[in-house]
Order: sequence, then C-alpha cells, then structure tokens
Amino acid sequence: MQLKFLPSFVKRKGRITRKQTHSLRSLSEFSVKNIQEIEDLSKQFDKCYLEIGFGNAENIIFQATNNPSYLFIGSEVYMSGIGTLVSGIKENNINNVKIFSDDIRLLLDQSPKKIFDSVIIICPDPWPKEKHHKRRLINESFLKMIHDFMKDDSNVYISTDWENYAEGISELFKENKLFKPSLNKSFYKDSLSKFERRGKDEGRDLFEFNYEKVS
Repeated sequence: MQLKFLPSFVKRKGRITRKQTHSLRSLSEFSVKNIQEIEDLSKQFDKCYLEIGFGNAENIIFQATNNPSYLFIGSEVYMSGIGTLVSGIKENNINNVKIFSDDIRLLLDQSPKKIFDSVIIICPDPWPKEKHHKRRLINESFLKMIHDFMKDDSNVYISTDWENYAEGISELFKENKLFKPSLNKSFYKDSLSKFERRGKDEGRDLFEFNYEKVS
C-alpha cells in the first residue's frame, strides 16, 4: 500500500508497563477519530488546544488540570505514552482531554475547520541524520495543514533541542506568510518535558518558536 505521507516516526513497540497496558483497555473512552467529533466537543469548552506528540503526557496533563474550561486534544503514536496519558486522565479525574492515537496528518487531512486556539509541538523527532531530514514533521506542507485548522489569532508553539532542526524551522517561518512572530506564549509550562530535559543533560540548547496565525 502506498503511503500518503512520508513517515515522520518509527513505528516501534517499545516497552509498555503493566499499568500502561491496563490503561490502554480504556482508550476508546477517551478517543476521537475525526475532526467533526472534535468540533462538536469543542463547543462545550472556552478554547481548544492541540498537542502533537505528547510523549509521556507531562505537559498535557498539567495543562488540562490547570485549565478545566479548555479542551485538549492529544496526538501520539506510541502506545506507552498513550497508556500513560489514559492513566493520568483517570487518576486525576480529568474530563477535558481526548486522544487521537495515530499520525496527526491523517486527522488534519480532512475538510478544514477553524477549531484550534493553539497548537503545541514539544521536541518532535529530530531525525538527526541529513538523509532523514525529509522525514521531519515540520515542513512547509505541514505548516499549511495546521494553519487551515487554527482559529484566527491563534498560536503555534514549537520547541526542539537540535540546532539544525531549529535553523530549518526558523527558515520555514521566515519564508511563509501564514504565521508571524508572537511575543505571547499561548500556554504556561511549569517544567521541561522528558525530551527537553534529556537534551539539556546532553548539552544541547532548547530552541523555542512562538508564532501567531495570519488570517
């Protein structure tokens, strides 16, 4: 079968704990499958945020807990992270998080609807080898894709701890007219994510991008 998108992640099983495995049995309770579902749900909340690649779910759980009037859509492909988020939702009695457990581009490859007030992407896979750069998630077509689903005056936040990825992201934003620099962060982070901490421990700087949608 021919893939519509070049994979931006390696599909691997990874280690899944007993707790994560148990939590995954409840995944269907918290899942969304299409944009229409999200649009319908978002009408019950003040704002709707999308976090792409939520990893071990630290940020999305923090944000959802501290912003109960906002709906958070978390996208992730790895079952270990999804299991961790489901556990966090149940343990903290969170009722404002839904999960899309597949490639986010499949969700956004639908009829555009202005739904999201903010898009958050924390340390996407850097694909450090030059021959693999074409697999990086952040590219011109992807920026266009998220732009079409963002509300007017909404924000996108991206971080990476790989300098040459940061250089590429910076050039993309400079070249396109879909976004403009923003001094306002669309959300507050109380700490670094697991991958941000790893980068820091390995001596890499963290590069952050805050941009506002141009209508």
